[in-house]
Amino acid sequence: MSNKKEARYRWFVVAIFFFFMLLHQSDKLLIGPLTPDIMKEFQITKTQMGTVLTGALIVGTILYPVWGYLYDRFSRSKLLALASFIWGSTTWISALAKTFPIFRITRASTGIDDSSYPGLFSLIADYFGPNMRGKVYGLLQLTQPIGYLIGMILALMLSPTIGWRSVFFITGSLGLFLTIVIFFGVKEMPRGKSEPEFNELAEIGQYKFSWAQAKEVFKKRTMWFIFLQGFAGVIPWNVITYWFFTYLAEERGYDQGSILFTMAPVILLLAAGYFIGGAAGDWLFKKTNKGRIIISSAGVILGAVFLFLAIQSPVESRNTFFFLMMLTAIFMPLSSANVIATVYDVTMPEVRSTAQAVEYFIENFGAAFAPLIAGIIADATNLKTAILTLCIISWILCFFLYLGALFVINGDISSLRKQLAERANFEKRHQSIPG
Repeated sequence: MSNKKEARYRWFVVAIFFFFMLLHQSDKLLIGPLTPDIMKEFQITKTQMGTVLTGALIVGTILYPVWGYLYDRFSRSKLLALASFIWGSTTWISALAKTFPIFRITRASTGIDDSSYPGLFSLIADYFGPNMRGKVYGLLQLTQPIGYLIGMILALMLSPTIGWRSVFFITGSLGLFLTIVIFFGVKEMPRGKSEPEFNELAEIGQYKFSWAQAKEVFKKRTMWFIFLQGFAGVIPWNVITYWFFTYLAEERGYDQGSILFTMAPVILLLAAGYFIGGAAGDWLFKKTNKGRIIISSAGVILGAVFLFLAIQSPVESRNTFFFLMMLTAIFMPLSSANVIATVYDVTMPEVRSTAQAVEYFIENFGAAFAPLIAGIIADATNLKTAILTLCIISWILCFFLYLGALFVINGDISSLRKQLAERANFEKRHQSIPG
């Protein structure tokens, strides 16, 4: 395949993954806007609904290490096709549930495929080199807020006419369709193919998961801080994703139209923040190995400040609330693409899915109970208190953990580059031997 064809094909793969993530996020996050309808049908409390939201997160959390190992051991492209099939199937099953206990169980099963992203990001890392990854990850992560927006629109426009179950049937069917597209359209790549040390090699060896390299992940001090910030960092996202729609309706008095016209611009700006964060991280990373961490630490602290000001603004001051939420949306996602890229900046190619899966496992272990805890706090006080308490404390913790990572990132990146250079030299010597 020529260089031009390779360049076109890798962006074709990005397009497939973009639509996979977009539709998957729409399906996953759709339950947030549909929460009032579901609670009304089953006649349940916020705490009970919190168990539904938490159930899927717990299932996804438990399976992260499993998916990570499988991705580093077998074909990532084929496993992603399997994940898409599971997504479509479990969404259909949950839409068929007629009682609340059954719905809680079937909705938890939708978490099986939610832990499938490490393989996707790992495969992308073998299509794009280190200086491009932040932008590509930022582009792919546009799908989370845009998916939430699509889910909100589907909930507001379709649910009142066709019902929330039919909306899930639609998104589940799209997952089944993408199974075919990914299975036949995405090619596997050799692990480490895009690393600069291998640029002069026509072919590289096939490297797969090894326990020795997996153990090395936990010796990287940067990963200690990444793991710890992950525990706290996703709590705000889950609280906002699953409860903000209800907060606007119940405590700020927004009707469905007001919610859509207020949050749609905020979500679009949030989407732009992912790409801005990834691009800014790539730009600063070229100047200093600390670049991605600097962007991440700025994002979490400024996001915390503006969210606090937004929620504390008077209910009648809708313009002020809107403006402050726009500022929040710019800074909230700056760290996301940079955290993923940082994991790959310090880990060997054959254990990157595992490393990211462990990071996500720790993230979701902390975040899985966030919707439930928020529901309990909201029942005892209100959603305003629940959102502020969980989000602000979590982001302040992340800020200090990023500061810790700044002191060790240089050593871990240098160590990885040395290991890859040694591997590349071995490959060159091996290929130069006749026969």
